[in-house]
Amino acid sequence: MKVSELAKRGGVTPETVRHYTREQLLAPSRHPENGYQLYSATDLERLHFIQRARKLGFSVAEIRDILAHADQGDSPCPLVRDLLANRLPQIRAQIQELEALAQRMEQALESWQHMPDGTPDGHSLCRLIESFPEKQETP
Repeated sequence: MKVSELAKRGGVTPETVRHYTREQLLAPSRHPENGYQLYSATDLERLHFIQRARKLGFSVAEIRDILAHADQGDSPCPLVRDLLANRLPQIRAQIQELEALAQRMEQALESWQHMPDGTPDGHSLCRLIESFPEKQETP
């Protein structure tokens, strides 16, 4: 199947298929007469696998490593477990940072609710942002 057909069957854009091909996650054959890339049912299965892995937060490089293990006949499962075990604390820290950011944003919106709009005057760009304290008190 051609790029567009694989994309349609996989529920992605043709550009996504081309990207995964450039990243060597998919390995199409070439049509001998016109040089078109031809994808197989195996490529469609790999595309679905890639989509699942992306939903779990794996990077393209990590997916390439996982597929390489599988292509060599080695189980990639230990690698997959290790990658997720290492990533999870990072994700939890990012969530905490985002929660703190959301609280700062809520505080800002609340304090700005009745403040007038200002016009830049050479000394001030936006009074709303400038009124927000640089350092927040920690509870």
